Amino acid sequence: MKTTTPRVLAIIMACLGTMALSAQTMPKAKSTLFLNGIAHIGNGTVIQNSAIAVKNGKIDFVADATTIRIDNSAFDTIIYIANKHVYPGIICPDNRTGLVEIDAVRATIDFAEVGVFNPNVRALVSYNTDSKVIPTIRANGVLFTQVAPVGGLLSGSSSVMRMDGWNWEDAQYSADEGIFVNWPRSSYSYGAWYDDEQPLVKNDNKNKDVNAIRNFFKEAKAYAELDKAEPINLRYEAVKGLFKGTQTLYIRADRANQITEGVLFAEEAGIKRIVISGGRQADKVGDFLKQHNVAVIVTRLHSLPDMPENDVDQMYSLPLRLKEKGVLFCLGYEGDMEVMGSRNLPFQAGTAAAYGLSKEDALSSITLNAAKILGIDKTVGSLEAGKDATLFISTGDALDMIGNNVEAAYIDGFPVDLDTHQKASYRKYMKKYGLN
Repeated sequence: MKTTTPRVLAIIMACLGTMALSAQTMPKAKSTLFLNGIAHIGNGTVIQNSAIAVKNGKIDFVADATTIRIDNSAFDTIIYIANKHVYPGIICPDNRTGLVEIDAVRATIDFAEVGVFNPNVRALVSYNTDSKVIPTIRANGVLFTQVAPVGGLLSGSSSVMRMDGWNWEDAQYSADEGIFVNWPRSSYSYGAWYDDEQPLVKNDNKNKDVNAIRNFFKEAKAYAELDKAEPINLRYEAVKGLFKGTQTLYIRADRANQITEGVLFAEEAGIKRIVISGGRQADKVGDFLKQHNVAVIVTRLHSLPDMPENDVDQMYSLPLRLKEKGVLFCLGYEGDMEVMGSRNLPFQAGTAAAYGLSKEDALSSITLNAAKILGIDKTVGSLEAGKDATLFISTGDALDMIGNNVEAAYIDGFPVDLDTHQKASYRKYMKKYGLN
C-alpha cells in the first residue's frame, strides 16, 4: 500500500485551497470605469450618459459623464458601454433557488422539514451552489435570492444569498435574517387551476393552529427574556432576534383577513419587524399596512385572479394599487416551477410597468425596494457610491423579454460567468447543423 508523504499532502492541500476561492474571494481589479452607459440607479433616477467607477468591489461614484472631468489614467480598466443599460443586481425574495433541482425527483428537493414548528431549520446550509438552475437565473440579471423554507406553521429561517460562490459559506450575504410563518386560512379551495369552479372548504383547524402559533411565540418571548436559559432550546434560540429587532418575521398570507390577523398577532407578540409575503389581497388592507408600517412581498405577479368575479388584471395592477396606498412592496416569484421561473422576475416588473407603474418604479420593485424589505439596502439595491458593485449590463431594456440581453454581470465587483448549460446546448446544435 502506498503512503502519502507530508510534502505531497501539503501540495494537495494547497491546490484544494486555491480551488476553494470563490468569486467573492478571488483577486479583483483595483479599479474599473464603466463609461457612457444608460444607468438605471434603482431609486427612480436615470442617467443617460453615465460614468460608474468601481474600486475594490465597491461603487466609488456614479455621475453624468457630460458634467464631470475624468482622469482615465486613474483606472486599471475602462469599459465603454455606449447605448447599453446598466442596472443594480435584481433581488428575488422568498424563493427556493438552490434548494431544489428537479421537482419530480424527491432526492433533489430540500426546502421543507417534517414537523409543524421548525424555526431552527436553516435554508442557508442547504443552498446548493452547484445547481445548474442558478446560472440560468443570473443570466437574466437576478444576482441575489432570499432562500426560505416552506411547510408547517413555522417553516424555518431564511438567508439572502449571492447567486455565485463555491459553497454556501461563500454565497451567503445576510445569514438567518428572517423567520417564515404560514398564517392559517379560514378556508381552502380545491381543484385544478383551470377549473371554473373551485369550491371553498372551511378550515376546521384554523383556531387550533392560530392558538399553537400564539403559544409558541409567548413561550419564545419568555425564553428570550431570560439572562441565561438552561437547558438551551434550539427552536426558541432561532427566533430570539425577532424580539430584538435583528430578524424579520415574514408572514405568508394572501387574503385580507389573514394579513390583518397575522400583523396584529405579531405586534401583540412584541415582534418589531413584520413583512407580508404573498399579499394577493394586500391592496384591500393597504391603509392598515401603511398605518402599521408593514411591507409586502408580492409573489407571482403572472397569476390568474383569485376569485371568478375579479378583473383579469387583478395581479398585474396590484403593484400600482399598493404604491397609491403608500405601501412599501417588492416582487417575488413562487408557485409551480418557481425556481426555474425565477429568471422571469424582471419581466414581471415589466408587466407591472405595463399596468400603471413607471418603468423606474417597476425596477425599484425588484432592486432597491427588495433590498429595503430584506434589510440590505445599505450595501445593495441601487447604483450609489459606497455600495457593493453588484450590477449587470444589458444591450436592451432588461424588463422587456425582447430587450433583455445581459452581456455582463458583476457581484462585489467581480465578473460573473453568464454561460449556462442551455446556451452550451444551443451552441452545440447550431454548430452541428452548420447554423452558426
